[in-house]
Order: sequence, then C-alpha cells, then structure tokens
Amino acid sequence: MVYLWTKDRDLAEDVLQNVFEKSVIRQHELQSHPNLGGWLVKSLKNEMLTHYRKIKPLDSLENAEELSQPESKKLEIEQEHRLVLELVEELSPKQKDVFLLREVEEMSYEEISTYLEIPMDQVKVNLHRARTKIREKLIKQGITP
Repeated sequence: MVYLWTKDRDLAEDVLQNVFEKSVIRQHELQSHPNLGGWLVKSLKNEMLTHYRKIKPLDSLENAEELSQPESKKLEIEQEHRLVLELVEELSPKQKDVFLLREVEEMSYEEISTYLEIPMDQVKVNLHRARTKIREKLIKQGITP
C-alpha cells in the first residue's frame, strides 16, 4: 500500500521500517490494541505525511516538454493507467484510501471498514463517489471507462 502511495520502492521500504520500529518500541501497548491493522495503516499514512512535509514541493510542469503521442496500443494503455492514477490522486483522502484498498489491494468491504475504522456504509459511499468522479473525468478526457 505504501508503494502505491509513493511509487518509489526505496521510500516505501524506509517508511515501513520507521513504522515497524515504532511498533516494536510500543509493542506492549499494541498487544492489547483492538484494531492493530487499522493502527498500522494510520501510522503508515502519518509517516508518509511527515515525509512529504519535510521535502520541498515539486517544480511545476509548465516548462516541461510536451509528451509525444503513443505509437502503439501498449503505450496508449500505459498513458490511460497514468491518467487514472492522476485522477485517483485528486480524490479526497478517504475516497482515495477506499478506492486503492478495494481496487488495487482487492480487499473486501469488511476488511476496508476494519482497516480504516469506518462504518461499512461509509466504505460503500466513498467507493461509489470515487468511481463516479474517476468515470466522469475519464469521459471528459474522451476515454471510455
């Protein structure tokens, strides 16, 4: 999950290591935690936020070269996948988390509800809204979902 957030294997491993180190330090306290999976997900998310607060904002792409049109179907599919990932990044944090856990991690509604410590109805609502927003934006881009 961290790799999906960062798209950088080394950074994902660093974040995981930091959270596991904190888990070992708080081992006795966490043994009786009612939802250890949810705690781990929140800790990973908080560690990611801490990391991104420390780094400088990225330069804008205004001066970047324009991307050439893909020459094969494979490149077109890769471009569409990148677009979907960009659209996922535009979702609200809850919608993004629910969408990634369901569509990428293939977790059940019950598992997502437990991990994020939110009611199952809220999982379904956030997933529906995320899918709808992505679908609408893809249609505006001229891509049939």
